[in-house]
Formats: sequence, C-alpha cells, structure tokens
Amino acid sequence: MEITINLNQIKRVHFIGIGGIGISAIARMFLLEGKTVSGSDQGPSLATTELKKFGAKIKFKQVASNIPKNCELVIYTKAISETNPELIEARQRGILVLTYPQALGLVSASKYTVAVAGTHGKTTTTAMLAKIAIDAKLDPTVIVGSFLLNPGQKTRTNFISGKSKLFIAEACEYKRSFLELAPTIVVITNIDADHLDYYKDLAAIQTAFGELVAKIPVTGFLVCNPNDSKLKSVVKKAKCRVIDYTRQSIRGLKLLTPGAHNLLDAQAALAVAEILKVKKAVVQASLNKFPGTWRRFEYKGQLKSKATLYDDYAHHPTEIKATILGARELMNPPAGGKKLKGRLIVAFQPHLYSRTKALLKEFAEALALADEVLIAKIYASREAFDPSVKEIDLVDLIMKKKTPARFIDGFKLLEKTILAETKKGDLVIVMGAGDMSTNLKLKNQNGKLQI
Repeated sequence: MEITINLNQIKRVHFIGIGGIGISAIARMFLLEGKTVSGSDQGPSLATTELKKFGAKIKFKQVASNIPKNCELVIYTKAISETNPELIEARQRGILVLTYPQALGLVSASKYTVAVAGTHGKTTTTAMLAKIAIDAKLDPTVIVGSFLLNPGQKTRTNFISGKSKLFIAEACEYKRSFLELAPTIVVITNIDADHLDYYKDLAAIQTAFGELVAKIPVTGFLVCNPNDSKLKSVVKKAKCRVIDYTRQSIRGLKLLTPGAHNLLDAQAALAVAEILKVKKAVVQASLNKFPGTWRRFEYKGQLKSKATLYDDYAHHPTEIKATILGARELMNPPAGGKKLKGRLIVAFQPHLYSRTKALLKEFAEALALADEVLIAKIYASREAFDPSVKEIDLVDLIMKKKTPARFIDGFKLLEKTILAETKKGDLVIVMGAGDMSTNLKLKNQNGKLQI
C-alpha cells in the first residue's frame, strides 16, 4: 500500500518503542527538524538517553495516557503486539498511525536511496558508507542500526542529517520491513536463516529479498556476491545492473577492526562508492580510519582483572563465528605484532527462545571456537517463555565439543565470575543482542564502570 503523507506538515509525533535502534533514528531526525517528540519503551537505554538530550519526552511504562492530547502522528516498532495499549488508544482516537518501516519509506521516497540489506554485516557496511560519503563531501542523510563511533565526541548518533538527495539506510528484513523503501541501489551482504519466528525457512527469507531486488529500477544497481548459492534465486529477480562486490581490490586496506567479514563489508562499500563516483583514494583513506560502530567488536578497555574487554552485538551463529575468528586474528597477529597469550572467553546472552531453539546446534558449534563460554539467561524480548529450550541445553552441546561452558544465572554473579576468573592476556567478549551489556557492571583497574 502506497502511503502519501507530507511529514513536513506534522509537528507533534509519538513513538511506541522509541528506544529501538532504528526507530530512534527517525525520532532524532524529527527532533532536529523542530518537531515535538514523545515516546515510550520498556526501559531506558543508550538510545533513549541520547534522545532525551535533544528534548524528547519519554516514559518507561506503556499505557494509553502516554499519547499526548495534541498528537498528530504515532510511529511504532513492528516488534510490539497489536494489543499494545498505546497503539489501541491511537487508533481509537483516529490519530494517523505508521510503522517504523512505513515512516522510513516516506523518507526514502523523495531521495536517492542506497539500501543496505543482508542477514549479517549490514550495520557495519552502512556505517562504512556513511563515513565514505561524509569524507567525500556528498552530504548524505544516514540511518544506521547502531551508533556511529566518533572518538572524542560526547554524544553518539544513529542518524546523520544531510542536505543532498543521497540517503543511506540500513534495510532490515524482519517482517519484510525493507519492502517499504524505494531504493536505487541495494546492497545485499549475504542471506542466512534468521528471524525464524516470522519466516518459515530460508526459502521464505530468499523470497522476501527477491521482492526487494524486484523494486530496484532498471537504472539502479544490485551490489552483492552473485555467486553465493543462497543469493542465486534472488539475483534472478533483478532487472537492473548487478555488481559483484567481491571483485573489489582490498590492496592498501588496513582496517582497524579485524576479521574477514569486515573486509567483505569494506568491499561492498567500495563497490557502492564506485557507483557514486567517489575517488578510490578518498574511499581507501576513509575505510582505513573507520572506527567501527557501537557494539560491533567495540573495544572497551582493560578490566580490573587486567583482561582486555570487547563488547559485541553478535546474536546469530554466523556472526558469532566471524567475531570469534576476528578476535583470534587480534590475539595472534602477523609477524611483528604483539600477541595476547591468554584465553578467549565469551560471555554470551542468547537472544529469543525461537532463535535459540531453531539454531541450537549451530550456536554450540560457533561458541565452541572460544576457549571458554559463559552463558547468560535467554533474553526473551518480544517472546513468551518457552520451557522447551533451556540455557543448559546450549551449555551441554558446547561441552560435548570439548570447550568449557557454564550457565550463570544473574548479571551480578556473571560480573563476579568474569572479574575473578580472568587475568592479563585474556580477551573477554560480552556478546549478544539483549540487555547484558547494559546491565553488566564490569569495572576497570580504576574501579570505574567499563561497559
């Protein structure tokens, strides 16, 4: 359904689930435009903290009375249920209601949109493209599914306001959200089985990506690896030019963040930059200074135990494997580099009962690549408790692969375990898409909070 709404005429907007990493970017955009923004979420987060700095009024209990009397538009995340009291109230009052993807689509419709999609790597690729476009003075508008790291700056943002027609957006496949976009360029980093609480199987996911590709105009571009077996059926839907990003040369690239997966993301960014006619020297210099993004193998410093700490968003087996292998590169660099002689320890919080259950064996195989694994309680998010899958099931499978693993119930106990059992030379990764990195109170050598 095509939506024709002039967002410029709307002055008062309420967001349900305003702390979501994507929807919070739209909220920030509206704040910068001078609109009055209110919202609600289940609890505070970095996103809500940053939005409050710009004047957003946010409440952490979702009730009908949160909708302001003079509200003109309500935007909600697709992760909430149809029984949400604020959503019901908005509809009963006849207020205009949009999903976050629909709102994103309205922004996209009037711009030259680069949509970055894929099961893994889309956030990093989007952020890389953002930096390239900024460094090339293309003045882009950007929405990314994480916070851009800007060393030395006190605020973090997932939105960049630009004056040109160029719009770079992370395109999420969950519930076919990315189909609301109007892309001229689509990047597909890869396709994997995920969001199986919504999609029946991999074939259903491929169908959705095929629908996205079919939206690209004849004059547009599909940037992907056309030789990837999981993409072949998708590429057939393209009526535009197909660009193989794996052919991009990585000579001269010296990324700050390790891992073969980051090099692939950089190749995708290189391919798009070439379409946008950015000089190769500018692109390479930009990528070599790319600091990464929030919670993508983000360096947090030294713990009180003198172990090195990283924070990572990986919540799918493919992502976990890539992150662990990247960490191994860091611990064992090429000749001349300083090696870390300790253990690689992963503290992992499974995200969703459905994902954990569907990919249990794959999770165990990926996590077993670490030297030791600490499993936290499953983060349910939008799902009801499912007694058919337990944390100990994952622990048992990891142990069968000869990797020590434990279930640690409670963040305080997990904190004590990490600080008590790690030492200098160890590399610790706090990993997952839930609330663990928010709630863990790990301390550095000065006694200050590290995460």
